[in-house]
Amino acid sequence: MPKLVQQVVASDFFPTTAQPVIDGPGGSILRPWESDDAAAVAAAYDDPAIQQWHSRRIDTLEESRAVIERWRSEWPNGSGAQWALADGDAGTLLGRVALRRIDLQDGNAEVAYWMVPAARGRGLCASAVDAMSRWAFDHAGLHRLHLEHSVANHASCRTAEKAGFVAEGTHRLSVPHADGWHDMHFHGRVSTDR
Repeated sequence: MPKLVQQVVASDFFPTTAQPVIDGPGGSILRPWESDDAAAVAAAYDDPAIQQWHSRRIDTLEESRAVIERWRSEWPNGSGAQWALADGDAGTLLGRVALRRIDLQDGNAEVAYWMVPAARGRGLCASAVDAMSRWAFDHAGLHRLHLEHSVANHASCRTAEKAGFVAEGTHRLSVPHADGWHDMHFHGRVSTDR
């Protein structure tokens, strides 16, 4: 069936473009995930706060390596773009920022993020999400990014707002967590938001 609207992001953008390293806040960098990150990712997913807001856990290094390989495999087919937020000097893992469920036709993607406990409360996450978002708009050509978080996750809401994502509404009882169904705040940012 012919399309009336031109595809927003070229199908060959991700397969023909190397995943970049993006300058992050305070000397940090957003870099592609590496196999050597497995222990740090497993430790992050062992954190009670990360477990509270996620529907999965990582129990072994093998599971952590498999998650990293899945994240890495998304770039070549354009379905996702996952970055490790790391200290630029020491290389210590600070968190994760990601574009998930990229839709090349409509030029949109879902944003996801988390931070390790030692990196929280310094504004690093919001600045990293902003840097990734600017890259997504200015280089990948995406038009719209969105994210959702539990209405009970106040830290995630502050991060979204500081990163320029406008609150757009609430999806009632939309995502199951370990403690039951949660209402989710929905935020969006478009390429013309500056």
